Amino acid sequence: MSTKRAKTTASVGSKGKDPKESESSAGSVAVHGHPDDICPLTLTSATQELFGCRYDGDVTRDNPYKILRKEDILQDLRNRAAVSDFSPVKQLVLAYPEDELLLVYDRDFIYGSSFYLVLTVEGKDRHLMPIVAEVGEEALEREPSDVFAAQKTPEPRPWISLGSEQEIEEESVTDSRPRLKCRISRVRRAFGAPVFFSDRNAAETKDGFIECTPYQDKIFSLKQMERHCGVQAIPNCNSSSTQTPWTYPKNMCTQYEPREFSKEEKENCLQSEELKHFISLAVSRLEVAIQQNEIADVFFDDWKALSEDDGGYAGKADSHLKEYQSFTDLHFSQEKTISNISWHPTISGVIAVAMTERLSFEDRINASTKLLLNPSLILFWSFSDPINPQLLLECPDDVFSFEFCPSDPNIIVGSCMNGQVVLWDISAHVERLQGTRSSGGKNIAINTNPLQVFEDTRDNETSVVRYCAVSSIEHGHKAPVTDIQWLPETFEVSRMGVPMENKSGMCVQIVTCAPDCCLMFWDIRAPRVAFQNMADQRKQKVEEKPLENPDGVPNTFKHLNLTWKPLFRVSLPKIDTSGEYSPLKFSLRDNTCDNHPGCSAERAHLNAELSEVAPEYSQLRVPSAKQHKPLKGISTKFYAGTEDGELVYTDWKLEKDDSGRLFSVKPSHRFTIHDGLVNTVRRSPFFKDIVLTVGGWTFAIWKEGVMNGPIIHSSCSQRKCTVGYWSQSRPAVFYIGKEDGNLEVWDLLEKTHEPSQTQNITTAPITCIKPWIISSKQHLLAVSDHLGTLHILEIPWTLRSPCSNEKLSVNKYFEKEVDRLVYFDKRREMRTKEKKNMDAEELRKKMEPNLQEKEEKQILEEAKKEYEDYLSLEKVILKDMGLLPDPDETAEI
Repeated sequence: MSTKRAKTTASVGSKGKDPKESESSAGSVAVHGHPDDICPLTLTSATQELFGCRYDGDVTRDNPYKILRKEDILQDLRNRAAVSDFSPVKQLVLAYPEDELLLVYDRDFIYGSSFYLVLTVEGKDRHLMPIVAEVGEEALEREPSDVFAAQKTPEPRPWISLGSEQEIEEESVTDSRPRLKCRISRVRRAFGAPVFFSDRNAAETKDGFIECTPYQDKIFSLKQMERHCGVQAIPNCNSSSTQTPWTYPKNMCTQYEPREFSKEEKENCLQSEELKHFISLAVSRLEVAIQQNEIADVFFDDWKALSEDDGGYAGKADSHLKEYQSFTDLHFSQEKTISNISWHPTISGVIAVAMTERLSFEDRINASTKLLLNPSLILFWSFSDPINPQLLLECPDDVFSFEFCPSDPNIIVGSCMNGQVVLWDISAHVERLQGTRSSGGKNIAINTNPLQVFEDTRDNETSVVRYCAVSSIEHGHKAPVTDIQWLPETFEVSRMGVPMENKSGMCVQIVTCAPDCCLMFWDIRAPRVAFQNMADQRKQKVEEKPLENPDGVPNTFKHLNLTWKPLFRVSLPKIDTSGEYSPLKFSLRDNTCDNHPGCSAERAHLNAELSEVAPEYSQLRVPSAKQHKPLKGISTKFYAGTEDGELVYTDWKLEKDDSGRLFSVKPSHRFTIHDGLVNTVRRSPFFKDIVLTVGGWTFAIWKEGVMNGPIIHSSCSQRKCTVGYWSQSRPAVFYIGKEDGNLEVWDLLEKTHEPSQTQNITTAPITCIKPWIISSKQHLLAVSDHLGTLHILEIPWTLRSPCSNEKLSVNKYFEKEVDRLVYFDKRREMRTKEKKNMDAEELRKKMEPNLQEKEEKQILEEAKKEYEDYLSLEKVILKDMGLLPDPDETAEI
């Protein structure tokens, strides 16, 4: 199809001039600058694919224009902020009056870039109108007859020789002489004569045989270095035409009204015999179709599923983690490290980190006065603003661990270094965080007003939220609280540690552990006595003015502030000796809902439904013991990792001695596997009985109920393992962080003796790892380091998409490892018995020579005595026979 290229701004301005002058003017624009109503842009391949403006594909030399929606550009600016290619023209795009902008492909780099954006409506019309005007002007300049004559179909013309056929003849192979002819004949009588073969000795006749040994013939090993050939190309001719001139798109609308039958026509149609006959014929087939839809999914794409299965183990080429974003603050992160991270359960794109001082114990004591002036904080980061935190939570001391409440994400609990437990309520600041809510899709988007998002909001300082309640120091932990978890809303525990029914349906209890050799259970509800006192005080002070609250602290947990005591504590006495274990991390069997993939989405729906029905936390109180109903099927066993590298398996239920005092039972099992403090004890989100522990230079995987040892135990690595975490989408994958900044990805279906891949994330030790699922096509991994920087990595397809029946395959692998462990223990017992038998046999053999010596002496003595008796008897016989002379006679002679 023959088309004409639209004129650019330079060509329009030089219409009517000499072509050389127009070329010189265009060159001057390229050298000295560009017009004011355009802005040259350099778009990356990702941006071109996102906006559908790939060069030589979507836009070409003949069709260089692309209409972009203003809303799409603003959406990209919100997604990628300063990384977006449109960030230099952000303010100009916001000031553009219309909803569509014109992007022009500059193939010849006239203005120094591959694209330029038209920033005014006049410039947009000036670029687009010449396309229509040019067609109209040429039609007016010529007569109608000339126009129709110009559209005549071209006729074929004779071929004109330019000498190419002579080159082809020279390169072609022809005979330079007549071909030789050979004639072979034989005697007529030899035709059809029988042939007889017989054996013959080859040595009897000279030259009777020839030995043909193999050798390399150089004639057939020649390599053709150059070859002459002739090619003649003929262009393909195609002729087409159209009568529709191209114009820029316009918004159009239409309105229609459905045409319906009248009431009489509807009644006639419903009562007709044809309709009844059709329904009677179609009912049976419809029932069969409905049953088939219930049995199998007819819309399931088998080919797509097949391709996913094929690429599960090594399909996609890109298997490395890509850095999506990083967060750090020059003020709040300076000389601090990240002790814990947690994604917001319901607001996508928001993550909270706990900052602690990067000091040793001695340095912390020396700088205690300085630390009081710099309060500890928890920072809330958002993908929309990687420079400034969105919210700050003030803490009484450095926080080592914190968790969002599964029932209400606005409630946060944290554990401090001084042994206290802290509660926050961020309900008043949810709107600020929701300003960065994700709308789904490949990239995280921001659902806010475009003009409001890009205003300079740094004039307003980041809000600081003070804690609602803090526990009593006298009744709390005596060491830094290293781990904290919410009990699920399905049950609560009594003061004896017995699981009870939770009628409120909300998470109301917390479990903490510290190296002071105990675990503590906390209840955030008001006690019955305190609740009654609060009710009496409200009745007495109805007419009094409310107290001033300059910090704006919510009264959600006012009844717990500075008086909060643990419900009960569980000590960990040692099994063999006196003393107690010092726990650092623990894992409860019935508290794995927070780690299960997709649980956050279910939480969001449940929270939305329960927000209208569930009471506030300030209105909850501890029920009486009579209202408690014990629950069966709730496991009270848990694993605890100690600072000595031990893993303890025990029960949190308390027992009574003869005097009626409560005491904690001794752990049932204790394993010494790790050669350093245990920093991770985490259950698999797919298997409740599979536990991952990390400590020292090794990691181990345990199966609850198998007390022979770990089913998988890694070899000692060159660097210490600092943290570990399971994948949220693949049962066979987990991540291990190292002290040299490397992140190891382990895939049990691919390799079990070494990591599947190792990737360097930072130069400092990795402190925390937390994966999160944004959508089915986007999984993120949060990794923090010792320098206070938070890295957000995008998980590739191979690490987020499970293989076919992967959970079943991993379960079978774990069962095989259990069988191997049991077989190994049996063999070890058998070898131990064999060794004992061998030692006993050797000892018996060592004792046998002494017995033999004693028997030989007795035998020699008995033989000597028998020989003497024999000699005496011989003498007597010889004397009687007269053969032995008398000794007296021999003396006389």
